[in-house]
Amino acid sequence: MSELPTSAVIDLQRAHRSVRKFLDTPVTDAQLAAIIGAAQHASTSSNLQVWSVIAIRDAERKARLSAAIGNHAYVTHAPVFLVWVADLARNAELIKAQGGEPATFHLIENTLLSGLDIGIAAQSALLAAESLGLGGVFVGGIRNNPAVLSAELGLPKYAFPMVGMSIGVPDPDEGTGLKPRLPLTGVLHHEQYDGDRWKPSIEQYEESYEGYFAGQGHPGRSWARTVAKRLGTIEGMHGRHTMRDSLREQGFDSE
Repeated sequence: MSELPTSAVIDLQRAHRSVRKFLDTPVTDAQLAAIIGAAQHASTSSNLQVWSVIAIRDAERKARLSAAIGNHAYVTHAPVFLVWVADLARNAELIKAQGGEPATFHLIENTLLSGLDIGIAAQSALLAAESLGLGGVFVGGIRNNPAVLSAELGLPKYAFPMVGMSIGVPDPDEGTGLKPRLPLTGVLHHEQYDGDRWKPSIEQYEESYEGYFAGQGHPGRSWARTVAKRLGTIEGMHGRHTMRDSLREQGFDSE
């Protein structure tokens, strides 16, 4: 393959790493506004804009949220913790103001749409943060205890906490490197899905994956075993196997 084209944006994307240790330097209101403002320009299905984000700086609230999902220092000590919310509540009010009712909110399409829009916007926000010299990490653990999160954040019906994000100035002493990804042949198909295309790449990836974690002081790691533990057992879901009930409590019947 010939040398791949690049750009400042691609270079920034390829330099991404999850940051879990931060300096005490605050994230300013101006930085936060720039980050979320950039995320608002990400693609959104039918321009429905079905997300909101809650920025949390209060130390006691961060501590309560962290305790609810397993006590994580990267939540408690983040200068700002963002909770990305699937927000159909705003659109429900708009529909009612027009004399209608939110007759489709129980359909799984709108649950999927909300999650997709959040994923697009949140990744755009993190990229914007990294362009400003900040770093962060996605925190899926907020879905371990969505009822507590919803109560703590005062979420109304038709609003659901989808993912968290810790943001701040990276602590240079953290030492986290760039975690390798599957070779391109493991994810890129042409014209149709090829169920055999990815298989040769796994052995190559296992080697780079084990080497990365060995360099981080954790030898013997296996990506295949990690996948099996996370997706092959109920315990690996960390309580999220009850997600349908949690969604229904907030008005997302997902039928």
